[in-house]
Amino acid sequence: DNLLGISWVDSSWIPILNNGSVLDYFSERSNPFYDRTCNNEVVKMQRMTLDHLNQMVGVEYILLHAQEPILFIIRKQQRQSPTQVMPLADYYIIAGVIYQAPDLGSVINSRVLTAVHGIQSAFEEAMSYCRYHPSKGYWWHFKDEEEREKTKPKAKKKEEPSSIFQRQRVDALLLDLRQKFPPRFVQQKPGEKPVPVDQIKKEPEPVPEAVKTEEKETVKNAQSAGAKGPPEKRMRLQ
Repeated sequence: DNLLGISWVDSSWIPILNNGSVLDYFSERSNPFYDRTCNNEVVKMQRMTLDHLNQMVGVEYILLHAQEPILFIIRKQQRQSPTQVMPLADYYIIAGVIYQAPDLGSVINSRVLTAVHGIQSAFEEAMSYCRYHPSKGYWWHFKDEEEREKTKPKAKKKEEPSSIFQRQRVDALLLDLRQKFPPRFVQQKPGEKPVPVDQIKKEPEPVPEAVKTEEKETVKNAQSAGAKGPPEKRMRLQ
């Protein structure tokens, strides 16, 4: 069975875990990581010390590293002689919870599967954006571009200057409206209060006779200037 995905803990042992009691804690019968056919079980049943493990042959458990009270590492190994052993598995205990450390093959296999899954998911997603048409060929169609175009604010069109015809037409319409609906109030100077048109004093119009006499005098002066003609040219002295 694959024991890499499970853990085991006995909360009653956690307050008393130390270098001397951690192997007893690991040898609990409910611990799925413990092999009851190991040499540790034989030494325990015969009430011998752990030093006798070096004189035996078979599977045994030793305390490889300890960092009280939080971390303990236990190794399962195959002893072939007092000086020759072969490691089989490592177990680490963190805050009383026992886990099996993965071997190098399991780590590489997990990393390769994760990378392959990521590449396959990226390839499938890329293929979902691919489009083809006989007349256009292949192209990419991304949904993000459509959402950006919808949320993108539309640029305001620049107002073009009016033409001469439009300005003349508008002036004619404004003049027509002014004649039909003459203003009732007039603001003579900027910042002043508007005054009704009836209260504005009109300047006196000139007398028609005086205007006629002035026009006659201007006409006589023009005729006399035309009768005289231009002045004669003087001879240049050499």
